[in-house]
Amino acid sequence: MSDPVILLVSVGLASIACQLLAHKLRIPAILPLLILGILVGPVFGLLDPDALFGDLLFPLISISVAIILFEGSLTLKLKEMAEHGSVVRNLCTVGTVITWLVATPAAHYGLGFSWQMSALFGAIVTVTGPTVIVPMLRSVRPAKKIADILRWEGIIIDPIGALLAVLVYEFIISVQDAWTHTLAVFGLTLAVGLGFGLLIGFSLGWLLKKRLIPHYLENTAVLTLMLGAFAFSNHIAHESGLLTVTIMGMVMANMKNIDLDPIIEFKETLSVLLISGLFILLAARLNIDAITNLGLGSILVLLAIMFIARPIAVFVSSLGSELTLKDKALLSWIAPRGIVAAAVSSLFAIKLESNGFDEASALVPMVFLVIIVTVVLQSLSSVKVAKLLKLRSPSATGILIFGANEFNRRFAKALKEHGISVTLADTNWDSVSKARMDNLNAYFGNPSSAHAENVLDFSTIGRVLVMSPYRQLNPVVTYHFEYLLGKGHVIGLSHAEQDQRASHKIAQAYAERLCLFEKSATYGRLASMTARGAVIKTTRLGDNFDLNSYESLYKGRSFPLCAFDSHGKMHLYTTQRNFQPSSGWLIVSLVEPESEVSKQLPVTDDLKSTVSLPKDA
Repeated sequence: MSDPVILLVSVGLASIACQLLAHKLRIPAILPLLILGILVGPVFGLLDPDALFGDLLFPLISISVAIILFEGSLTLKLKEMAEHGSVVRNLCTVGTVITWLVATPAAHYGLGFSWQMSALFGAIVTVTGPTVIVPMLRSVRPAKKIADILRWEGIIIDPIGALLAVLVYEFIISVQDAWTHTLAVFGLTLAVGLGFGLLIGFSLGWLLKKRLIPHYLENTAVLTLMLGAFAFSNHIAHESGLLTVTIMGMVMANMKNIDLDPIIEFKETLSVLLISGLFILLAARLNIDAITNLGLGSILVLLAIMFIARPIAVFVSSLGSELTLKDKALLSWIAPRGIVAAAVSSLFAIKLESNGFDEASALVPMVFLVIIVTVVLQSLSSVKVAKLLKLRSPSATGILIFGANEFNRRFAKALKEHGISVTLADTNWDSVSKARMDNLNAYFGNPSSAHAENVLDFSTIGRVLVMSPYRQLNPVVTYHFEYLLGKGHVIGLSHAEQDQRASHKIAQAYAERLCLFEKSATYGRLASMTARGAVIKTTRLGDNFDLNSYESLYKGRSFPLCAFDSHGKMHLYTTQRNFQPSSGWLIVSLVEPESEVSKQLPVTDDLKSTVSLPKDA
């Protein structure tokens, strides 16, 4: 096949197919992408990236890596890094240095690399990445504190490890000159990268903050200005562009009063496409013989990275923390390498080979070997290791509520009081802000986005309640999470549609999922009742106050939301309810203010408006 258009389109289609397969099998997408790239490249010879792109291959990889690093650095908020505990902070700083210091001599003595090349290899393999961590956490379901540490480490360490690799690479390039010029060249690269990154980062952030860029142009403007900074920086100081875009992203991420979520979501979409296609192209360039020729030294390097560097990094980073020995053991085992390591190594290998570093040809095969072994071995064994250490969480029982309006916040608080883990999500910042002020866990943005998948711990969520006013987005969220959690785990509020026009009716299959609470429980009704002063009350049923008494007392001015049985298990009320509350159960209801007549009704001792869940729950 020689038609370049067909080849390019085929790579795009194949990359999406790999992403869908990985999503279906709940495995890191890097695995099917890697396998496909090797099959179409070195095995069957269907794709030759060098012949397809020619002189454009290097600029394509360079620009792709710049976009990936910029997108990753946009999530690197120093405040969040501190908020997620000393262990995460230490793993991304002290742990990175430890991994680098262990991997560098291992590569030097095990593979015969020069110290410069060994230092670059050590820097590249410090990164893990959310694209490989998140799917693994979904299947492993480790204890929440372990999952939080691993997820945030993967997000934060990407730009930090990449930045370390960029600095090492710049130093390697600079020492090609006479030693008298080494410090000057290296200093110029740092000065341009840091200077341009800070200047353009602050300038672009200021433009966004002052709304001087039209909203519809923000994504395009940020992308083109970032690429312009990357190219101009490289023009002034050779290969300083990657440092520039990384610093740019970090500056913008830590500026106040800037809404970066739409930009991050756009960059994530672009990054998924670039990562998928790029990884197939990179894998297609692999030389299988080069991997097999690495010899026994490669095994020693792998053992050093997995069984020396990682455990030492974890144990040193967790000094003074509350982590147990078992916690540290599981953290030590889960550290797969991902796409950033592959992309950065391929980019630097091409650059170094063009600058006369012949041993750079072995850099990519060794990095890919680390990726393959860590992803495959840890994906297959992490569940068993978590079970062995008794750190695997039971089936997910947490609830994600899409919509953070007043009623949803009150309902979330009621569930939280009864020991249910609840996360709210909304695209309205005011609602999210109020939820956070109520000490509720809330996510700002679309919960079905790639950003949410990286940031939220979906391994603890067993049910999703779609209760937002966004009728165009509700079906997207419904089907996304039903695909992840299975049928019956995602339900929403009824629309109670009156309009019978065909263009305004919803599909029957989707309508069956709108069964939460009762048929008349629409978003409008719940919001209206809440605005009129309705409150959420918890009522305990007893021998002297049974279900009939409850229904008689609240008839006409309330409807139940959920119930807790005598064992503390929660049962949601739906239009298909199949449970019958009895003595000892708790019923959580939305109750409108009493009328003058209802105020005269006697209230028995068994009725309590605020009841705590029994201790055995």
